[in-house]
Amino acid sequence: MIYFFAIGAALGLSSGLAPGPLLTLVASETLRRGLRAGVKIALAPLITDLPIIALTLLILSRLSDSNRLLGIVALAGGCLLLIFGCTNLRAPQLDIAPAGPGPGPLFKGILANLLNPHPYLFWAGVGAPLMAEASRTHSTALPAFLLGFYFCLVGSKILLAALLARSQRFIAGQAFRWLIRGLGLVLCLLALTLFHDGLKLLGIVG
Repeated sequence: MIYFFAIGAALGLSSGLAPGPLLTLVASETLRRGLRAGVKIALAPLITDLPIIALTLLILSRLSDSNRLLGIVALAGGCLLLIFGCTNLRAPQLDIAPAGPGPGPLFKGILANLLNPHPYLFWAGVGAPLMAEASRTHSTALPAFLLGFYFCLVGSKILLAALLARSQRFIAGQAFRWLIRGLGLVLCLLALTLFHDGLKLLGIVG
């Protein structure tokens, strides 16, 4: 249980602080409307990811006996994590220009996440094999994984909004960029774990 909570937390933290549409919205809405607006944006994944996870679990229930297919999915997820990790290692600068007028912050966050391909790719390629492994391990492993993931995914964005509401220097400074690089390295290491699981499911390694 602790293992899967830690894996979920590492992935959630890496995803939560990775520069992208949702993090940019958290920053811009915090600058424009204050901390409360940034928190609302940060909560968007709790709403938009539910149908994606439900669909993934439905597919997994039908493929639970297909080690070959799950192995291929695990290898694809490893490739995806490696790409995300290498992107983080380059540590792109986050654009935090204040957002212009528009709909409410929560609606913006939901729309941004629904139209962002990363959640779909993550849950199909990375979440699927990890949830399958968690389900096979223990009844509490899957809830622990999801709890660790969303606690750190949403929590990291809320913490960033709180820091930004006080000072913009942290998000624009070198410390933040090195944090992103460190999380990129964690993603690369987790990619190796998925590669190993995929090869094991395919019967290539013992």
